Amino acid sequence: MSRKPSFANLRERAPAPPAPAPAPAASASASLPPGEGEPPRGPASRQGRKQIAGFFSPEMSFAMHMLARRQGRSLQALMAEAFNDVLRKHGESPIGD
Repeated sequence: MSRKPSFANLRERAPAPPAPAPAPAASASASLPPGEGEPPRGPASRQGRKQIAGFFSPEMSFAMHMLARRQGRSLQALMAEAFNDVLRKHGESPIGD
């Protein structure tokens, strides 16, 4: 039986080759560099961000949502605080928001 892939294996692998660029469309933004002139995808609060997701017990979900509500903070803010605490615990520099 084979083992599931691990993040540790990613360090040993060569990076994947870049995906081929799509053919430029004939439009006003065709002369602009890639990514410029295109409408932003998703809300502005998500620009430049990367999603991290996990599955937790219903009790953990409820406790975190209740704590966030009591403190008047978002669940995302509480998770960022928790992740920074884990980074500090393991000798890494906290990242921030």
